[in-house]
Amino acid sequence: MNPNKAMTLRLTPEQAEQLETVAKVDGKPIAAVIRAAIEQHIEARKQDQQFRQTLQERLTRTKKLLRG
Repeated sequence: MNPNKAMTLRLTPEQAEQLETVAKVDGKPIAAVIRAAIEQHIEARKQDQQFRQTLQERLTRTKKLLRG
C-alpha cells in the first residue's frame, strides 16, 4: 500500500508552465519539485513566531473545548 496521499492542485497556465520549466531544468519530476517547495514552506512557517503563537493559541482553545 502506498503511504502517500494523492492531492489535486489547480494552477494557472502560467504557473504550470513555470513549474514545468523549473522541473525540466532541475531534471526532476514535477511532483518532486512540488514536494520540495511544500517542505520549504512548512519549515519556514514553523520558524515564524507569529505562526507559532497562533498555533499555540489554537491548541489551547482545542484542549479547553475537549475538556468541556
